[in-house]
Amino acid sequence: MGISSALNNAITGLTANARIAEVTSSNLANALTDGYARRSVELSSIQVGNVGGGVRVDSITRFSDAGLLADRRLTDAALAGQERSTDMLTRLEQSVGNPEDLAGIGARIAAFEGALISASSDPASEMRLATVVSRLGDVTQTLQNNTRTVQGLRQEADAAIARDIETLNSALRQVEEMNADIVRIAGGGNDPSALVDARQNVVDQIAGIVPVREVPRDNGAIGLMTTSGTMLLESQAVQFGFTPTPTITADMTLASGALSGVTIEGVPLDAATGIGRLDGGSLGAAFALRDQTLVEVQASLDGIAVDLVARFQDPANDPTLAPGDVGLLTDQGGVLNLTDTVGLAGRIAINASVDPAAGGTTSLLRDGLNAAGPGPAGNSAQLNNWIAALDVARADLPGAPMQTAAGRAAAFTAQVGATRLASEEQLSFTSARWDTLREAELANGVDTDLELQMLLRVEQAYAANAKVIQTVDFMMQSLMEI
Repeated sequence: MGISSALNNAITGLTANARIAEVTSSNLANALTDGYARRSVELSSIQVGNVGGGVRVDSITRFSDAGLLADRRLTDAALAGQERSTDMLTRLEQSVGNPEDLAGIGARIAAFEGALISASSDPASEMRLATVVSRLGDVTQTLQNNTRTVQGLRQEADAAIARDIETLNSALRQVEEMNADIVRIAGGGNDPSALVDARQNVVDQIAGIVPVREVPRDNGAIGLMTTSGTMLLESQAVQFGFTPTPTITADMTLASGALSGVTIEGVPLDAATGIGRLDGGSLGAAFALRDQTLVEVQASLDGIAVDLVARFQDPANDPTLAPGDVGLLTDQGGVLNLTDTVGLAGRIAINASVDPAAGGTTSLLRDGLNAAGPGPAGNSAQLNNWIAALDVARADLPGAPMQTAAGRAAAFTAQVGATRLASEEQLSFTSARWDTLREAELANGVDTDLELQMLLRVEQAYAANAKVIQTVDFMMQSLMEI
């Protein structure tokens, strides 16, 4: 080997070692950085005739398990959706209470019945009659508060949809821009790994909103589509739209046109569901809460209200009432209309005739709502009728199960708790699966021990190449002195 060949080998070796040291240092510095994938330097020998002419850096390889990454992203979507559902259902249960909660609707109805029993034992007591009205007011107030809670959560879900759509559009534009940058950098012979890491983090953000699959394209670019086939990004990002609704009431639904669904390039994605094939992540969970889960909870609340109003509007439970007369409980002062029960729990009110705060008199609880005049102060017959009205099993609507007033309220709170518990159990399973996939993904990441060993080898190789250059310099100096 000639002096020039030896010198060239050493110089190219130093260059390669410098690049390896740079990549290894980057691996060590980013060992705990989310989205960072380990890199390695690919080398090849330079041949000059039949003689080796040194070494060159061919490329930087970025290591990533595409299958594991895809599975983890699908779990990201499920986890984000279940976290959102569990959070809202937990807050719902805290608001409506459990069967043992003294502020829950079941306890309020039980307290009202207890007040009736107390008043029936002393019908002449105005204080006990006033307590009956107060406890009945607690029942109506609880139903109204629960309705406000449910509709408030629907508004939160609607606002969450708007935020998800905004984030989705922004992230898709970022991926589109990074695709172009990666293609340009790779085409210039440079390493785009840092941009690929950044793009992976953005795609991970998208994966929490909708279940997404990454499709490789030429020159390092990618396409994105949902697992059900909706294209999110090809050469350009798709533009999604959504119009939030600041105030939502019980009667407002997607089907009625009062609530918005997602649009794609200005066209409704799915008129029936509002979300179409974007379901599966936090976006789908928000739609399910707004249009299904919380609507069903409101329907159960309205069922309790319908049942209570009907019980105390029935002439069989108050002989002074005629068919069509308002009873002890009303729909904002009016009679029960079975064709307009949506949101009744938020409108239910005490008959003003027995409410002292509205100018009424509590003695009508004892005498009958439409009594022509005061009855015997010691007559407890009507109060016993009210008690019996609560205890009889009846259906709130045609086809509904036969239940007492307390039984219907208990079934409601139990169902809310069961729904929350089921959501928590599913969340626990998905969290465990996500942790497993994440650990497997990290296991394929940077091994700091191996990277430190690589730095030691680089140091040795650097010293060897430097020694060659030093030796060549010495030989050249010796030749010059001859």
